Amino acid sequence: MNEFNRKKLWELIKSTGDKLQPLLKPSRLHPNGRNAYAHIALSIKEKFGKSYKDISDDKLDEVFIHIEYLLEKPN
Repeated sequence: MNEFNRKKLWELIKSTGDKLQPLLKPSRLHPNGRNAYAHIALSIKEKFGKSYKDISDDKLDEVFIHIEYLLEKPN
């Protein structure tokens, strides 16, 4: 992914993470609270098989849609 798209994606991860943080359910595995940014990054890696930094530019729209889905359906 080029640098411009990487920065654009990271900004979306940060803004979505801020909105998602209070919506994440508590977990016994995270006694100090869950990290919404890590939650989004891990979900991207699980869905696309790569770190968000390593996804190709042509998949950017799909990643954006996935991030919006995470906000709609927090778990």
